[in-house]
Amino acid sequence: MTVRKAWVVASVAAGSGLAFMMVLIVGVYLVAGNVADGAAGAGKALAKGAVPAAYRDLVQKWGNLCPALNPALLAAQLYQESGFNPQAKSPAAAQGIAQFIPGTWATHGIDGDGDGVKNVWDPADAIPSAASYDCQLASYVKDVPGNATENMLASYNAGAYAVIKYGGVPPYSETRNYVKTITTLEESFAAPVSRVDPSEQAAGAIYYAQKKLGTPYLWGGTGTAAQSGRFDCSGLTQAAYESVGITLPRVANDQYNAGPHPGRDELLPGDLVFFSHDPNDSRAIHHVGIYVGGGYMIDAPRTGAVIRFDPIDGGDYFGATRVTEDGAKALPTTV
Repeated sequence: MTVRKAWVVASVAAGSGLAFMMVLIVGVYLVAGNVADGAAGAGKALAKGAVPAAYRDLVQKWGNLCPALNPALLAAQLYQESGFNPQAKSPAAAQGIAQFIPGTWATHGIDGDGDGVKNVWDPADAIPSAASYDCQLASYVKDVPGNATENMLASYNAGAYAVIKYGGVPPYSETRNYVKTITTLEESFAAPVSRVDPSEQAAGAIYYAQKKLGTPYLWGGTGTAAQSGRFDCSGLTQAAYESVGITLPRVANDQYNAGPHPGRDELLPGDLVFFSHDPNDSRAIHHVGIYVGGGYMIDAPRTGAVIRFDPIDGGDYFGATRVTEDGAKALPTTV
């Protein structure tokens, strides 16, 4: 939503732009049937800037504490629990970046930084404690059949006894949703290891954005009638994916976590492309557009400009997200 610098595209005329878009849309459908690699595997390294720089080393180190855990999974838990806010406090009195309730902290909190104090509000203690607690739960259910990581997460939500009793993830809707949410979010924190299939939804999102070319920018715009159908950057991407049944968060730095992250050389039409004031922090993202191929995106750039084609390279390009329906559904409604 933040105003970003303007880029001038001298050679893209409206008429040629429409023809260009039709070719791209057809191309997305064709590519959707021809990407052989399928969904990304379970990456152990963290995606660029997915975790705030102040916590990245802690998450990378402690996320490898046991085989059932990995840094991307630990990052997904922290994001889901607090949005990486070390001062977060829930109505149920859960505290800190890892959202420990006092009783659990008293039993499972550790002095992660070795300063002689275990402080639930200090990420240097809370992040190691979250990893340690996860791994302790994993040890309780290590002999239970099924996926060790899913059993660990189910134990975190429903208790190890329930996982042992049911021989795996128990049949509780809350627990199954928790496991699916965290494992889905894990993909948005993992470094890319392979491509994820594009979808017809990506083509539909591009088509929606293409129809808005020439619309004046509006700070805070989400395209409502009261706003004369105008958008800001994340309002446009949100509306484009809403048009194909995928609900994205309102702001760009949350949209970054709506799926896995393709590398620059793996971009496909429909990917969201992001720009950040800090190359190491996704929470500093201030602009987003929809990639259309050929090094260009459709975006709503700034006050005084219109929705248009802009190049993605140069400036403060941060990275990209291949939006998936499950990834978008897994995002917290507020962080």
